[in-house]
Amino acid sequence: MGRKSLKEARQKQIIKAFYKLAKKEGLENASIAKTADLLKINPSLVIHYFKTKEHLIYGLVEYILDRYLLIFDVPETSQNNPKKKLLAVIDNIFSHKWNTLFDDSVSYSCYSLAFRDKVIKEKYKILLDSLRKNLEELIIECKEKGYLKVDDTAAAADLVFILVDGAYYYLSLVSNKKEYNQKLSVYKKRALGLLSFSTAASSGG
Repeated sequence: MGRKSLKEARQKQIIKAFYKLAKKEGLENASIAKTADLLKINPSLVIHYFKTKEHLIYGLVEYILDRYLLIFDVPETSQNNPKKKLLAVIDNIFSHKWNTLFDDSVSYSCYSLAFRDKVIKEKYKILLDSLRKNLEELIIECKEKGYLKVDDTAAAADLVFILVDGAYYYLSLVSNKKEYNQKLSVYKKRALGLLSFSTAASSGG
């Protein structure tokens, strides 16, 4: 158990360093040698845990995808109220929290590899399906409590994330902070509309 924990801790340390490099220099310029140099360790130790840069990228993708799921972490005050919990998740999705969980440039660089790498493609597919499933479960719970009326809960969850994906893809090109916030607010209202919530309901209750 101890050896496994040590291995996982070391792998995570290496992945975080690789992520830091990818943010600074671009994924294509990050390397095993530079990662080792950043950590002040021998490159052979990185190779011990990740045989090639390809394997290191797989670890990076898993790290980023795990960060996506943190969007469902909401305050304890919202945990026991399905409506508040769903609205808190929507707040998280359409907020700066989403962007602070991972770097857009690294995330999109990794995502682009899904077009050429079946392993990465499958990892992203599983994660994105998981995001939709988690959101659908919250929608179902609210529907059962009578907080909203949604005929097709799976379709509603899917549409919210289609809106999310398109929103952040476009907003990555918007430099003006005011414009960015205005558009993000509009997208959030559209998502709430898909769930039959009024915009005033976003404060919960």
